[in-house]
Amino acid sequence: MSIKEKAQEDILTDEKKSNLSQIILYNDNINTFDHVIETLINVCDHSPTQAEQCTLIVHYKGKCSVKSGTLFDLKPMLKNLISANLTAEII
Repeated sequence: MSIKEKAQEDILTDEKKSNLSQIILYNDNINTFDHVIETLINVCDHSPTQAEQCTLIVHYKGKCSVKSGTLFDLKPMLKNLISANLTAEII
């Protein structure tokens, strides 16, 4: 692969990354750890360990990025998180 081809590939990769958004989950004083963990497993397809780690980060840091992807993929997940009474947004 030439240097020019490599540079073009790097540019395309960066463009794909820049089109990604994130779901940010925020801490609240309403939901239990178990509810948040279960919801992340069901909605965001997290493993139990990943869901538990995200829940702890949200609890101690106030927020956590729980999923990244395209807006097309994230919007239904956000809707389901909000329907489960979690506080989240896409950035």
